[in-house]
Amino acid sequence: MPYNINNNSCGENRIFFETFFTGWLIRQKNYLDQLMSAGKNFQNISEMELRSLVFQILTHYQQYYTAKVTAARKDVFVMFAPPWFSSYELTYLWITGFKPSLAFKILDKSVVNQDKLSDEQLEALCRLRVQTKAAERVLNNEMARVQESLALPPLVALRINPAGRRVDGGETVDAAMQTVTKEMEILVESADFLRITTAMKIVEILSPVQSVRFLAAATQLQVNIRMLGLQRDAERGGRSITGSAQE
Repeated sequence: MPYNINNNSCGENRIFFETFFTGWLIRQKNYLDQLMSAGKNFQNISEMELRSLVFQILTHYQQYYTAKVTAARKDVFVMFAPPWFSSYELTYLWITGFKPSLAFKILDKSVVNQDKLSDEQLEALCRLRVQTKAAERVLNNEMARVQESLALPPLVALRINPAGRRVDGGETVDAAMQTVTKEMEILVESADFLRITTAMKIVEILSPVQSVRFLAAATQLQVNIRMLGLQRDAERGGRSITGSAQE
């Protein structure tokens, strides 16, 4: 974390986001129940109702990313190892979240085995999968570039002499750190944008029933990973989840 960031401000920001995240998880479980019920009883639910539920779920995830953007702009570094995540959840992080292409693995198991996709749907999903993978590679390269910049002289000097303000060439440590911080913020926002737009494009290709089943599987996976992660940490007496975002 940059030495010039106000720690009190960062602490308040984390508490605020953790409080939001706790409420968000509660709503997520409620939505999961609705998705599971709709997926089983879709014959008795109108297409308009199914579309409305899908819209609510996507809006729910968009609210998470909106709150995350605000939190990341105040302390982007904490988003790469969030104290409100379990150790197991951290293993799934790719630029502070799930890898967008994971959506296609979920899709294969949740929809293809239950509903036959049309040739048009398969072709559209194939194109989207290729586009998503390509976008991931671009972000991977950008992440590598930002990580390499952390080894540049201004930031190395910060580690060697934290009290020093100026380094070779007259560049300040503050300026170097601000540049890296801004690049990381942009990187996180770009990755989140790819995550949510990938999900939205998949839903646009699927039918309402297929969309409900896809979103149910995606939400169930996230809930299961969190529950398993918290259980493992508790059994090992290891990582302690901060704040109240444990449920």
